[in-house]
Amino acid sequence: MAFRRCAAPTLLLCLMVPGLSSCLSRNRLIARIGGKPTQTLLVADRATLVDIISRQYQAIDDFNAEVDMVPALGSAEKSKITEYKDVRAYILFRKPASIRIIGLYPIVRNKAFDMVSNGTDFKLYIPAQNRFLVGRNEMEKPSANKLENLRPQHFLEALIVRPVDPQNDKLLMENFTDEGNAYYILHIVHENGDGQLILARTVWFNRYDLLIARQLVFDAAGNILTDARYSGWKAYDNVAFPKHVEINRPHDEYAVVIDVVKMDIGKGVADDKFVLAQPEESKLQVVGEAPPPAPPAPPSKGRTKKK
Repeated sequence: MAFRRCAAPTLLLCLMVPGLSSCLSRNRLIARIGGKPTQTLLVADRATLVDIISRQYQAIDDFNAEVDMVPALGSAEKSKITEYKDVRAYILFRKPASIRIIGLYPIVRNKAFDMVSNGTDFKLYIPAQNRFLVGRNEMEKPSANKLENLRPQHFLEALIVRPVDPQNDKLLMENFTDEGNAYYILHIVHENGDGQLILARTVWFNRYDLLIARQLVFDAAGNILTDARYSGWKAYDNVAFPKHVEINRPHDEYAVVIDVVKMDIGKGVADDKFVLAQPEESKLQVVGEAPPPAPPAPPSKGRTKKK
């Protein structure tokens, strides 16, 4: 009899559910970064993402770019950032690792800086200070003078995303998709000498177009060395390249925003474009070089006792 007494209310509730669901629920579109609410998310596997990086890297042997640049000094952690706007710059690149960047002051367009790297060493000329800095790309210890931490290689590392090394790189793939984001993330991991895994970098792909949206480069302790973000991808000489690039170096406390004005890809860059000679009367400074040892103290001039 208990079953019969419950049957009528249960039937009534079942009949009411469709009406209740239409009153108590609603549909809403999700507007994620980099896409439209009605846009379909693309699906890819690990091999596809690795191939995207490789094809992008292989497509660029050299380029000559004119860009608008906004350098900034400071850091978000210290809650103080100073921006220098309306800097026009020229960036030249040639594989495997040659890069030169010439920056011009706003309005007057006099040279603000000129720096070049061959992948191992770098040179930096600052006309306003009459300083000519040279040194290795690798920094054992960052300088308190933020200018001395500047390296052309940092720009190259951000602008040209290196392909995955199948011999040394281990990969993890993450699908980072929620209401605000839609990314695939490749975590590129290395093994150190002690057999421990170290996160070397992560490459982010926008799931609306599978283009590279971000790259993070880490040191051995997991600190962010470079945070590069890419947007506005377009074709230059039939090669895709981001029109807008944001490069942040939090440990070195500087950043730069780059907007491409004009770019030539694959048209060749001559050897002499990567030659930066020290101007006469400029002050040479070797960055990262240990200071010479102090000279020994002179002997004391006190009298000696006669025996």
